[in-house]
Amino acid sequence: MTALHDGAPPPLDPPTLPDVPRSTHPPRVLMLYGSLRERSYSRLLAEEAARVLTSVGCEVRWFHPHDLPMKGPGLDDHPEVVRLRELSIWSEAQVWSCPEMHGAITGVFKNQIDWIPLSLGAVRPTQGRTLAVMQVCGGSQSFNVVNTLRVLGRWMRMITIPNQSSVAKAWQEFEDDGRMKDSPYRDRVVDVMEELVRFTLLTRDVRDALVDRYSERREAAGRRAAEERVQDRIGGKGL
Repeated sequence: MTALHDGAPPPLDPPTLPDVPRSTHPPRVLMLYGSLRERSYSRLLAEEAARVLTSVGCEVRWFHPHDLPMKGPGLDDHPEVVRLRELSIWSEAQVWSCPEMHGAITGVFKNQIDWIPLSLGAVRPTQGRTLAVMQVCGGSQSFNVVNTLRVLGRWMRMITIPNQSSVAKAWQEFEDDGRMKDSPYRDRVVDVMEELVRFTLLTRDVRDALVDRYSERREAAGRRAAEERVQDRIGGKGL
């Protein structure tokens, strides 16, 4: 048993939410997609979602993964890595759109998530952000990708909304100019984006409290107590 777990866990207080004023600025949404093709259907789906978000008053920004290096040592200062992380920190919500390849997400998309750490010093680039997940399919409708994206969102400590979009035979669902055809699939995209905005408005001002963890509070208190004991010993020796 560690010194932290001494058999006397601290008492619990009833969970509360901070009484903070509501933000009035447009919700800030980051769009990520998972294909480098010139006519990328995951990008076209994200573009349609972005049009919906813009029409309901959101500020939308993009990360394009074409120049992002493969995850590896010594590349944290690469301009595209820095930009991706800065965009994630800027965001209050994110939309992840990815094609399905061999029953899973693409390496292009996973590489982007791998470059976003759970923490950058005291800053958590994804924690508490809302997340909407979407996928495009070359054939019949599948949910392998959106299910995997939900797992990733949980690991990144994001608030993934209940609704999602999966577009079957995506090559049939877009016009030549890239706009999505008027269809039940597009209606679902609108549903998902409206839900994302609502969840973002509800949570963005209290997101730190929503993901506050007892285990982390206890660990921090243990570190503070240990530091105070060290200071007391140093002071007692007159150092």
